[in-house]
Order: sequence, then structure tokens, then C-alpha cells
Amino acid sequence: MVFLLSLYSVWKGFRARVARPRFTLREAGSAFRESIWEIPLPFVVLGGIYGGYVAVSEAAVLTVLYVLIIEAGVYRDIKLRDLVPIIIKASVLVGGILIILGVSFGLTNTLINDEIPARILGFMQNHVQSSLHFLFWLNLFLLGAGCLLGMFPALIVLVPLILPVAHAYGLHPVHLGIILLTNLEIGASLPRWGLTFLSPVSALSVPFSSSIGLPSPISSSSFWYW
Repeated sequence: MVFLLSLYSVWKGFRARVARPRFTLREAGSAFRESIWEIPLPFVVLGGIYGGYVAVSEAAVLTVLYVLIIEAGVYRDIKLRDLVPIIIKASVLVGGILIILGVSFGLTNTLINDEIPARILGFMQNHVQSSLHFLFWLNLFLLGAGCLLGMFPALIVLVPLILPVAHAYGLHPVHLGIILLTNLEIGASLPRWGLTFLSPVSALSVPFSSSIGLPSPISSSSFWYW
């Protein structure tokens, strides 16, 4: 999908006659000096995780702390008096996502307690005999789920439901994970109400009506990949 989207971006750049400045070592060195404080960030975070120094949740806090020190202490783009409005704005965005995730966890527990996965497995075994047919219907179902739920709620709700059914049809967990992530991401970029689309719109304060056509290149490249 990244390759197809890159091809689309190159084609769009040629068509719009975007200026292409010549590469020079001086400009590359200047860009490197300007980003000297950002370059170590992924090494600090990933090194802390895979080195066993921090957990994944702690790595998120480490990232925020690192960025805060660089922005407020080195670049001085953020003043201390600006921290409170920034925290409030970020809390509104994160709070909305946490509400969605919390409801998703509650729905997952309810479905498991009511033994819905076992019922789904019995229904599929009675009506779908071939593993290829199961894969076909699974892909269509995940596309629709990605359209309506978004990536994270869909994973929380659907994985406990689909995993025993996929195991019964002989589907490898790694293969199932690839199918889940690919189809949910494609579905999340198609309609205009999924979590993947609404979060950037809210964060960037873009009017919802004016952003309807934005994800079309991503949707097109995703369908070509699918």
C-alpha cells in the first residue's frame, strides 16, 4: 500500500508540475543539523523497549518527555505557559478515543460471556464448508467492520470472535493477523466516520464537510493492494 501510494504521489507531482530542486550536499547537511535532536528519538524509544529498559506504555511517556524537553528547552517553541492549553486540547482528543476503546472492551466481554464465538463457529461450520469460502467471507466482513469501527475497536471486538473460528478452519494466526490488519486498514480509509479518519480531522480542526474527499488516494491504493 505504501508503494502504491508513493507511485500515486509521484504521478500527482509530475502532473501538478511541482518544482524539483536539485539535491546538494550542503542542503542535506543543513537539514541534518536542523533535525539533529529528532533523529535520536526512534533509537531512544526502540532501544529502551527492545533493550528491556522500559515497557511499551512507558515508552510512550518517554517519548512525550523527550519531545517536551527538546521543544521547550532546546528549540523553545513551546513556552511553559502554553503547556496547560496544549494538555487540555490533547486530553479532549485522547478522551474521545478512550471512550470508544472502553465501550469496545465492554462489548467484547459481553460477547464472550454470552458465548457468541461458539455460536458463530457452529453457524459457520454448518453453512461454510471450504476454508477458501471462509477466507472470502472473512475479507468482506473485515472490510465492512473497518468501515464502521476503525482499527483499534475492531481489533478489540473482533479478534476474540474470529480467532476460534479461524483456528477451526486451519488458518495460521500470523496469516490471520495479516488479513485482519490489511482489511481493517483498507476499510478504515474508505468511509468518513471511522476512527482513523475522525481523529486527524478533530486534531487538525478541519471541517468535516470539507474533508470528505481527502482519503480517496489512500482508498484507491488500498483496493489495488487488496
